[in-house]
Amino acid sequence: MWKRIKDFIHHLLISNNEPESIALGVAIGAFICVLPLYGFHTLLLILFALVIPRANKIAMLLGTNLSLPPTLPFITWAGYEIGRLVLPGANYPPFGFDYFRHFDWKHFGDFYYPLFIGSVVLGLLCGMVAYLAALNIVRLKRKI
Repeated sequence: MWKRIKDFIHHLLISNNEPESIALGVAIGAFICVLPLYGFHTLLLILFALVIPRANKIAMLLGTNLSLPPTLPFITWAGYEIGRLVLPGANYPPFGFDYFRHFDWKHFGDFYYPLFIGSVVLGLLCGMVAYLAALNIVRLKRKI
């Protein structure tokens, strides 16, 4: 049994080891970690790993680690503010401590909708930046 587990981990480490596959994995992970689907990131990671088999799975897992407790407030703020910008005609209040001091759960959708839309936009941008950065880093390291 241990040999099968070891072989599986070895396969994960060497499969899709091209620079583009590694960069794609990092990009997908960066996209997932920005989404405000707290508690479902692992499930999304598995889903994306199945749907996009050419992405490096280990790189995908590492990419999701961009959203750690110290960065989460900034990611949430940026996602919400981007959502406010891209949703035309909506009158969403600015994100801040005052907003949460008067927060009412009855209006959770009014907060979550711009957060989700903005986070998708932010996730796409983070994914593109992560892809280009990872691709260049891997290519540079492979030349050395």
